[in-house]
Amino acid sequence: MAHRLQLRLLTWDVKDTLLRLRHPVGVEYATKARAHGLEVEATALGQAFRQVYNAQSQRFPNYGLSHGLTSRQWWLDLVQQTFHQAGVRDAQAVAPVAEQLYKDFSSPSTWQVLEGAEATLRGCRKRGLRLAVVSNFDRRLEDILKGVGLREHFDFVLTSEAAGWPKPDPRIFHEALHLAQVEPAVAAHIGDSYQCDYKGARAVGMHSFLVAGSEPLDPAVKDSVPQEHFLPSLSLLLPALDRLAGSPARL
Repeated sequence: MAHRLQLRLLTWDVKDTLLRLRHPVGVEYATKARAHGLEVEATALGQAFRQVYNAQSQRFPNYGLSHGLTSRQWWLDLVQQTFHQAGVRDAQAVAPVAEQLYKDFSSPSTWQVLEGAEATLRGCRKRGLRLAVVSNFDRRLEDILKGVGLREHFDFVLTSEAAGWPKPDPRIFHEALHLAQVEPAVAAHIGDSYQCDYKGARAVGMHSFLVAGSEPLDPAVKDSVPQEHFLPSLSLLLPALDRLAGSPARL
């Protein structure tokens, strides 16, 4: 007689899986700059942010922890570079804007809980599943989750800053499994990044589901993800878990 899979742990990405910014980054930056007397186009700031963020992440991965930086320093520097690239050369004028942005991005008012997120988390809890966060976020995440009312659903919150390794590094997933005291075969991860979430979790033997993000999914990625692992909305997770529970356990 075949044994049926019984999941014990679900780990969750946060940004663009459970939460998203209420306004685009460029709009947030332009609004805060205006409050400090700086007029910069939101579009220019948004474009500059994307370029600087990618470069900063390459040069100083995981908030530059291995280079002796703190996540706060990493973000303040990123804001300075973003405004510089958008045409603002006065670093002193940008400094209070950077401080305000760092503070405001910790505030629940900056974030929006995605549709279906809370009901899905509650439904998972009712099924007896343990829930945890595994996120490439910094130390502010605990306060953000508390502020939006989601922290109570999770046994623990593991950020890449706390762990020392960002997804898809297998060590952050292994650390989550260790904290939960479960084997990977009875754990699943949910997130919106194909590389960091979907593939990262599967590389350590976990199950995983890919949530539709704000950007259109690359056709090559979509072709490589089985339909039963793809979630166009979070409301489809519970039925997907039911289907997974009906499949034979990995031996």
